[in-house]
Amino acid sequence: MDRRYRKVIIAGNWKMNVNPSEAKKLANALLPCAAVRDTTVVLCVPAIDLTVVKRVLRQSRIAVGGQNCHFEESGAYTGETSAQMLANAGAKYVIIGHSERRTMFGDTDEVVRKKVAAAIRDGLRPIICVGESELQREMGMTEDVIRSQVKSAVYGVSADEFRRVVFAYEPVWAIGTGKTATPEDANEICKLIRACLREKYGARPSRGVSILYGGSMNEKNAPALLAMPHVDGGLVGGASLDPDAFAAIVAATK
Repeated sequence: MDRRYRKVIIAGNWKMNVNPSEAKKLANALLPCAAVRDTTVVLCVPAIDLTVVKRVLRQSRIAVGGQNCHFEESGAYTGETSAQMLANAGAKYVIIGHSERRTMFGDTDEVVRKKVAAAIRDGLRPIICVGESELQREMGMTEDVIRSQVKSAVYGVSADEFRRVVFAYEPVWAIGTGKTATPEDANEICKLIRACLREKYGARPSRGVSILYGGSMNEKNAPALLAMPHVDGGLVGGASLDPDAFAAIVAATK
């Protein structure tokens, strides 16, 4: 697969870490990552950090993203943040369907679908996470799970809207565990995701969608993972909090 047709993306997910005063320091430390040409760098930060980080990055090519959004624009949803609010604060991307949201907070495939629609409606690029649990993997259900999650996430997304979508293969069993899919396994699942998208949207549109790998990616395993032809970047968790480690991952895209 030729990467000329799509962006190489490294997205850092700070999760529930880094308060606003710390965010300013960390964002400044990550500014050199913008120097790697032809790689899109995104920092997906806690909502409370968005304006601070956006201010630090305003003169750089690094984009800012949210980690979740509600599917309604506004309303009586105490503690939630809408896609519209994220966009207004300067976000360009938003992570949707992260395994922690699915397993800890009950985000179903239907909820993910509605959040994807909301993100696109309000001008954000959704980074849609899909992945199987350890039990599903052991039972040989990986392909069925991936196909179901992918098709549900883009149900109702038009061909024109589809151009804004990013996917991330994020095996549940690899999140926060230190376990990582082998480069070959990651490549095969990213290839499967594109095949699912091709069935719905056709070959030309689907070849332009960036498909990332997320699951304990770090500076040591990133070169091998990013060398795979169907892995277009990474969704990076813990290593995104370490400027040196994150910079090494971004550099590995070359």
